Amino acid sequence: MITGCLKRLMLVGLAAGFAGATQAEEVDIGRSEFQASCASCHGKDGKGKGPVAEQLKVPPSDLTMLARNNNGVFPTNAVYETIYGSKSVSAHGTREMPIWGERFNPIVNLPHAVDPSYWKLAGPEQSPEVVIRTRILAVLDYLSRIQQK
Repeated sequence: MITGCLKRLMLVGLAAGFAGATQAEEVDIGRSEFQASCASCHGKDGKGKGPVAEQLKVPPSDLTMLARNNNGVFPTNAVYETIYGSKSVSAHGTREMPIWGERFNPIVNLPHAVDPSYWKLAGPEQSPEVVIRTRILAVLDYLSRIQQK
């Protein structure tokens, strides 16, 4: 059930992202989210060599190899669950990676600002969960585009 809902949400999020991209082609929301939230550990190129990578107990993953390491298929659900925080990676031991399902929440007073365009995508209820999912899906979209062949 969760997987089905997750797939529907991803499709809606990607559709909304593509619709927005046609209006402002020079803006890559997924790349912007990645640079703002992930690059400090994973590096601007996603290869795991960010400026704080050496300070971590477990080296950050090379995110450009996710599909190659999964028989050529980008592991959308696993990556989503890892970013959101619902999936722990046992090899990591204690979780060093931030749980972005909490940090992307626009209601919580955290140092991450939410682009007002996300509230437009949140629907009439202005659901924080929709904003969280939209931001994570934008990162997933970007990661899927930087995969090594």
